[in-house]
Amino acid sequence: MNVNQLETFITLSKTMSFRKTGDALNLTQPAVSAQIRSLEDEFQTTLIDRNQPVTLTESGKLFLAHAQQIVHMVREMKQKLADLENVPQGHIVLGTTTSIAMQTLPRVLSYFQDQFPLIKITIHSMPSSQIVTSVENGSVDIGIAYLFDKNPQLESSVLYYDTYELVVSPKHPLARSSHAAIHELRNIPLIMLSPETAGRRFTDHIFRKFDIVPQVVMELSSSEEVKRMVELNLGAAIISKLSIAGEVRLGTLKMIHVNELDATHPVGVLYKSGRYLSSAMQQFLSDLRGMPETHFLGTE
Repeated sequence: MNVNQLETFITLSKTMSFRKTGDALNLTQPAVSAQIRSLEDEFQTTLIDRNQPVTLTESGKLFLAHAQQIVHMVREMKQKLADLENVPQGHIVLGTTTSIAMQTLPRVLSYFQDQFPLIKITIHSMPSSQIVTSVENGSVDIGIAYLFDKNPQLESSVLYYDTYELVVSPKHPLARSSHAAIHELRNIPLIMLSPETAGRRFTDHIFRKFDIVPQVVMELSSSEEVKRMVELNLGAAIISKLSIAGEVRLGTLKMIHVNELDATHPVGVLYKSGRYLSSAMQQFLSDLRGMPETHFLGTE
């Protein structure tokens, strides 16, 4: 048995196709079959039910759990050995919101990867609540999200502060004014972020505080989707000020100041307490914390 065989088996468990597994690993279909057969011969069991559709046997399910653990341990060992060379390298899985991924990270990552080309970064976009869960369970190495409740399982530090603002299409009746009172939001259609997002948590809190029942015409999972709908004048929205900087500058969205929305919200970096920090993660965290707030807030 070798690690390549285990990785082939893990990939097959995801694709449930010998052909797709071969494509993913740049192997021929016979090569994939041979590796799986070799594992079955070595452990004297059937791991794959080859009838269509392809499925894992009960032995295969048990084998998969241990295979994943072994591959993870081997990768961690390789990373620790590489760290001994004192050259930051490795792979970081980063979880963040869509708006942060599009508005903030390009500037940060452009600088970082110029300095450390041996570090590969994979980005997964998700709501802030899911980022916390993913960092906790280890499917994401580092999260960048809005920081709310203190979590004893996570280490966190603030990178910058954001605010939420009311935005409308230039064709919207409110666009004629630069200010609006919170009670005016009772009577206009609103496009809302979905309940699991940080922006929606804040908006719901404000509406409860002022006893407002919003006229929700649409719920969307990201600020990018919300902005497109607002640009079409399908409703107003309350979203991150940083996420709308480009549209406000271009004139496709109009920001309306509402005094009752005045509050700053910390955006920070998260990672699991007590976990091993590879040289890549240490370097990335160090660079993030060392960057001035203006580097995150710039709109160029």
